[in-house]
Amino acid sequence: MAKTILVCGHGPGISDAVAKKFAAEGFHVALVARSAEKLEAAAKALAEKGVTAKAFPADLGDPAAVKKLVDDVRASLGPITIVHWNAYAGLAGDLLTADAADLRKAFDVSVTGLVAAVQASLPDLREQKGTSAVLVTGGGFAFYDKAVDAAATQWNAMGLAVSKAAQHKLVGLLSAKLANDGVYVGEVVVLGMVKGTAFDSGNATLDPNEIAAKFWEIYGGRQVLSTNFG
Repeated sequence: MAKTILVCGHGPGISDAVAKKFAAEGFHVALVARSAEKLEAAAKALAEKGVTAKAFPADLGDPAAVKKLVDDVRASLGPITIVHWNAYAGLAGDLLTADAADLRKAFDVSVTGLVAAVQASLPDLREQKGTSAVLVTGGGFAFYDKAVDAAATQWNAMGLAVSKAAQHKLVGLLSAKLANDGVYVGEVVVLGMVKGTAFDSGNATLDPNEIAAKFWEIYGGRQVLSTNFG
């Protein structure tokens, strides 16, 4: 049976590298983000290399949309083997002035959407116990540290920090809950700027292909809950 990786929050950095790495290992690839045009271009580029890849535009902060997404991917590419969650929303940068709806959206993209994706994919993940996984791109802003908090405040990323902190806790909870089902849960926490992304102004130092290789490593080992990169 073909294996499918659901890449949520696809963009030009980590998630694209993850899609390519897992495709090279024989996975079908479902690319998910809001921009249909960019997704179609990315899926076409993979297909030209012989990969079975399809684009699925969706709002990953909307649980109903996420459920429909999983149903559509299953119908098109088969059962989901891996949920890779790379989505985030850089909203509510200043928590003293942010609109409550923006903070809620940041949380929904990092946490609520991920929970919805796991719930909807759970029958597939359980059916493929021993090979299935939930892989999460974490961020260093999640950590409780005075210097980290000062940076998140200075860079107007407070909403992102709060949502990533909640997501970091969620990874541990999902791991504990799914361990007996044979579903591996792990995260790579990225501690720096990634080359080729919107944050890269020419000074980024982290190679997305190396991060993708780290995801493949922890997926294969199925032991590491969280590992830092950078």
